[in-house]
Amino acid sequence: MEALLTSTALVALAEMGDKTQLLAMLLATRFRKSAPIILGIFVATLANHFLAASLGHAVAGVLDRPWFRYAVALSFIAMAAWTLVPDRIDEDAPLAAPSRAGVFATTLIAFFLLEMGDKTQVATVALGARFGDLLAVTAGTTLGMMIANLPAVLFGEALARRVPMRALQMGAALLFLLLGLWMIVDLQGWITRP
Repeated sequence: MEALLTSTALVALAEMGDKTQLLAMLLATRFRKSAPIILGIFVATLANHFLAASLGHAVAGVLDRPWFRYAVALSFIAMAAWTLVPDRIDEDAPLAAPSRAGVFATTLIAFFLLEMGDKTQVATVALGARFGDLLAVTAGTTLGMMIANLPAVLFGEALARRVPMRALQMGAALLFLLLGLWMIVDLQGWITRP
């Protein structure tokens, strides 16, 4: 349960103001078809984050050494800094659904590719390495992505004007920082377990 809840919270907060959330708003305002956009985001995120969590899980299994756990902890601290860097997307760039593919396929492909190397994908790799529960991490990060992007699709521009994105980014950065520091403290043996 810890893997699911931590993954959901970290990704939901980290996604606020992220380029994929901006893409969700852009797709919603350009295509005005919520259902295929939401489904495209869900399928793309599920596939992308399953692969990322699998990579993290595989790497953690092979490299179950203290130095690797420190590297994972430091990656969470680096994610804290990266989360503070606001993303931008070019709203004037041409965006049209291919005639044969449609809105769902356009969303699926755009989200899958845009998520490659993104901070939420990197966080999913780290979470997969940290928790080792592939399904819980994938479910949590996908749920977190949907929590952040569903309102972006449904409420688009109105949401962007009302939600203090900077405060949410700072909250996400703080969570990443605390998780990284907690891992380091745990590795040092300063946390006693009952």
